[in-house]
Formats: sequence, structure tokens, C-alpha cells
Amino acid sequence: MTGPWRLVDGPVGVLRTYATATPPGSSPGPVLMLCHELPRGRGAAADTGRTLPSLADRLAHDTGCSVVVGMLRGAGGSEGDFSGSGWLADLAFLVDQQVGPSGSLWLAGFDLGGALALRLAASDPRVAGVASLAAPADLASWVADPAAALARCRRSGVITTRGFPTDEAGWAEELVALKPLESVAALGGRPLLVVHGSGDDEVPTAAARALADASEHGPVDLRIVPGAGHWLRADPRVVATLAGWVERQR
Repeated sequence: MTGPWRLVDGPVGVLRTYATATPPGSSPGPVLMLCHELPRGRGAAADTGRTLPSLADRLAHDTGCSVVVGMLRGAGGSEGDFSGSGWLADLAFLVDQQVGPSGSLWLAGFDLGGALALRLAASDPRVAGVASLAAPADLASWVADPAAALARCRRSGVITTRGFPTDEAGWAEELVALKPLESVAALGGRPLLVVHGSGDDEVPTAAARALADASEHGPVDLRIVPGAGHWLRADPRVVATLAGWVERQR
């Protein structure tokens, strides 16, 4: 089922997107949008979307949703350079392109993508619910040393423009301002799934518990996956958990 990536004109440049096909004769179902992680390894930005179409196809098959993936600026062949506000603007743009008349759109974010999904949902009531997978509860430690954080982003390839950003401290503050815990509290009565691996060596398990505890109104489903690391989208147990949660919300 995996089809070609599509190019769309985003807020600052071309974004690569993938959407699962609707079976002939059937009406489009709810939309599940996947938000990818922040690439970390050297040159990892280019391969960010490599396995996402197959994941989208699997989730579409298991849930009946139309599943959409967007490569945010600087990742997976999309133009531009990574920043917190830039990725949030790209995600908001993609949601605007996909949300249907019923407003039935769900977000599932991995790693930093989870923090972005929460931040967007906090301000956009069209988002019906959020699945946060291996997401941090706070971004301050990620950018405590802005120069080092930027060096990692340049090595991974999500930042390629010479001289970007012009304000290192401001770039770092954009990430801190995502404030995942405050975002969770602002979800109101909308459902939240929090999934984390017990063996995650990049984001502590305590972050998942903090996110779940921050919910003040809506139903929260917290799942700690035994032995799982940070790369949750490759774990079949996590994919099954996500698919089952989405099905139960419909």
C-alpha cells in the first residue's frame, strides 16, 4: 500500500507528506496524523521518514483511519531549518490541510513530536485527542547549552543554513516554550495516551508519569512498555497499543 511521497508548499518551503489511500467505495474515516521525532545521529535527518509510510499503512489497516505523515522542516527532505516554532507552524499547517468537517483528527507524536502534538492540541479544539510516545515533560534540559544543542542539530542535518539561527538563546527558548505539562493540562476533557519504554535511555520514564499526572480533566491511559527503548515506532507492542487506543476512541 505504500505510495509515493507528495510535495506541498508549506509555511517556509516544500514539505514532504504521505497519506494512506482510502479503499475504493469507502468514505474517508477519521484522520490520524503522525508527528515524527527529532533526528539525533549524524546525517539522520535524511532518513527520518524512511519507515513512516509502512507504519501509516499498518495503522490505517488496523484502525480504519486515514493516516497522514508530514516531514517537518529540515527533516526527511523537507525544506527549511529546524526550530520549535517552525515545527509547530508546519504541524498546524498540515492539520489545517487535513481536518474534516467532523473535526475528527487525532495526533500521535514520537519524542519531540509528542511535545509538539500536545502544544498544538492545547490551542486547537479540532484535535480530538493526543497520543504522546516517548515524549519529554520538559525541554529545558535539552537546550541548557544552546550551542551544543545547535551543533547536534547541524550534525543530524535538520539545520543546514549557514548562520541559522541568528539568536541562539531565542531558538532555545522556543523549545522550552512548548511546555508539555501545561499543554496536557489545557486538553480539557480530550483523551490522552502516554506511552514510554521502561528502558528509554534518552527520556526518563518519570516524564511519562509527569505527563499523565498533569491531566486535570480528560481520560488518561498511561502505558510503560517493559524493556522498550526510545525508538517506540519500531516496537510492535507500541504500534498495537496505539492502534487499539485509537479504535476505542472512535
